[in-house]
Amino acid sequence: MHILIVNDDGILAKGIQELARELSKDHNVTVIAPDEQQSAKSHAITIFKPLVVKSFDMKDINGRAFSVSGTPADCVRAGIEGIIKEEEIDIVVSGINYGVNLGMDVLYSGTVSAAIEASLYNLPSIAISAEIDKYGNGRFDLGATYVRGLIRDKFDKIKDFGKVININIPKLPDGEIKGVMPCRIGQVIYDYYTDDVDEEGQRIVQPVSRKNPEEMIKDTDRYYIKKGYITVTPLQYDFTCFEGLEDIRGWI
Repeated sequence: MHILIVNDDGILAKGIQELARELSKDHNVTVIAPDEQQSAKSHAITIFKPLVVKSFDMKDINGRAFSVSGTPADCVRAGIEGIIKEEEIDIVVSGINYGVNLGMDVLYSGTVSAAIEASLYNLPSIAISAEIDKYGNGRFDLGATYVRGLIRDKFDKIKDFGKVININIPKLPDGEIKGVMPCRIGQVIYDYYTDDVDEEGQRIVQPVSRKNPEEMIKDTDRYYIKKGYITVTPLQYDFTCFEGLEDIRGWI
């Protein structure tokens, strides 16, 4: 099987390198990743300048690696339309992201958007992210082995599923992982402050941290990852609200 691996943290990120090493134990992999940090670039693509592609020496993988001077979605497009256009791709895996992609994170995430971009080409795709602590440590090892097993055991289901599979891995020892929980996305709000001035005397608005709702909504990805589960959520690019569509037809 040929797997295209992408991310948004860049070609040097620990998550993508661990994922590539693990998946290449069973498959031929091609890694195509941004040449620098591209987190929170969502589904942006580069249209006003060419993308620079460079070969990258990624140790201990069965395959090739390339860096691209663009966004995560660019990496998918550059791979499919250019770098490996003559080769069949069986599945695209995006990650392992440095930090979870829960709730509304999926709207901003370059990791998730890269997987969605792959789905636009009718390719099965997985986005995987790992919870990290304040020191930047996460279960990238567990994420890599989980995806390897999922592809090995369930590819016949994944290839015809038609949705992006968004996976989040809690930062817990194996013995404290309670299981795998399919669930919907929850709510995460970003908090900002505006009362700061930079060194040049300019007023700045700076993102600070997540501001979570006081009450966690049950049956959501955020709820279950806090309970110790690996969360799995199907996503799709079609944002159409079909209930609203029927309503608006009655009065527009």
